[in-house]
Amino acid sequence: MKQNNKLILIIIISVLIGSGFGFLISQKIAYSSEGENQNNLLANLSQNTSSILDNFKKLIPQWFKGEKTTSPTSTPSPTPTTYSSEVEYEQKIIDVVEKSSNAVVSIIITKNVPIIEQYYTNPFEGIPPEFQQFFWPFFQFESPQIPQYRQKGTEKQEVGGGTGFIVSPDGLILTNKHVVSDKEAEYTVFLNNGEKYSAKILAQDPIDDIALIKIEANNLPTLTLGNSEGIKLGQTVIAIGNALGEFRNTISLGVVSGLARSVTATDSSGNIETIDNVIQTDAAINFGNSGGPLINLKGEVVGINTAIASGAENIGFAIPINRAKKDIESYQTLGKIASPFIGIRYTIITPTLKEQKNLPVDYGALISSGDSNEPAVFSNSPAEKAGLKEGDIILEFDGKKVDSTNSISSLIKNYKVGDKVNLKVLRGQEELNLELILTERPENIE
Repeated sequence: MKQNNKLILIIIISVLIGSGFGFLISQKIAYSSEGENQNNLLANLSQNTSSILDNFKKLIPQWFKGEKTTSPTSTPSPTPTTYSSEVEYEQKIIDVVEKSSNAVVSIIITKNVPIIEQYYTNPFEGIPPEFQQFFWPFFQFESPQIPQYRQKGTEKQEVGGGTGFIVSPDGLILTNKHVVSDKEAEYTVFLNNGEKYSAKILAQDPIDDIALIKIEANNLPTLTLGNSEGIKLGQTVIAIGNALGEFRNTISLGVVSGLARSVTATDSSGNIETIDNVIQTDAAINFGNSGGPLINLKGEVVGINTAIASGAENIGFAIPINRAKKDIESYQTLGKIASPFIGIRYTIITPTLKEQKNLPVDYGALISSGDSNEPAVFSNSPAEKAGLKEGDIILEFDGKKVDSTNSISSLIKNYKVGDKVNLKVLRGQEELNLELILTERPENIE
């Protein structure tokens, strides 16, 4: 548009100049017979023409004078390679993400799956032609009618994905147990820089959704493990993970929206597991985020993202990191994840149960076999050695009140094999203080 305006202005000026010179020439011809007046006239015309041209030049933009021009729209500056926010809160988030992202990995699950081939058969193929006329026009025998399926070998395919994060420079990675639960699958770890490694499963927690895997690499970036005991409602947290198994190192931001939750989770294989005492967050967690870190604004991991609430928006759950720290210590000490064991069967007391059984308290863990015929106290267990009996009510576990939000099974996850704990027990009308040492959970106990 601007180029067209320039062209129009040039044309107008050219016309005016041409008209001026035409007028000059015509005057010269008309007055050529007047002798000396001709010279005076030409001089005046020349002076007037020069004046007109000077005035035109003032109207002509600088580009007409041969000077370079620039567009009035400024050229945008190139995007800076680094961004520094003037908002302190925003800059904290950016710093944490930049510091943490390289230690978060994507876990790709591959497996040999059957190749299913479709083919067609004619159920009446063996019928003699003379009898086929009796079935016409209900069946046509010229072409196969019924589809059938058969396996034609296998091929390796990507069947799922998850997330993990590096906790030691030599390639030790924390993730969820359900991410690496398929013993027939292969697991490949992708670093943030695109490098990939085959992963080996080292250990899986027998009762918690935690696993340790290993890749053969060195000098890797790591994440700092924080303290999940100090988490507060409303605290800002950042989730990083392989969202939907496709969008690697996806960042989502939110707050801690609940504490000490108990949820029942189902994985892609249909396995059901109850997870106690987990952190609830509204930081978006999607399928594929499982095993990724939940990080505070100090850059410390406070939880392992493990589950989402089906049918809800932005309600996710994370296992407190202190339980994973206990598993790492167990593996480094014993070469396996040993789960602590007390050796009782119990029922959590509620106000309703108190009324039904006429109990003296409305909280605690009532030692009982329930509907099973198995003993309430396991033989040769820490509970039996400490003197616990069926009918006892455990009011406190190492100083912590036992109730629906703090069951024995959730509290014991924060301890390790060999730890000594104190129990406050109600037996009839008498309060007892008992001490026991936690042992390793037997493998045959569900």
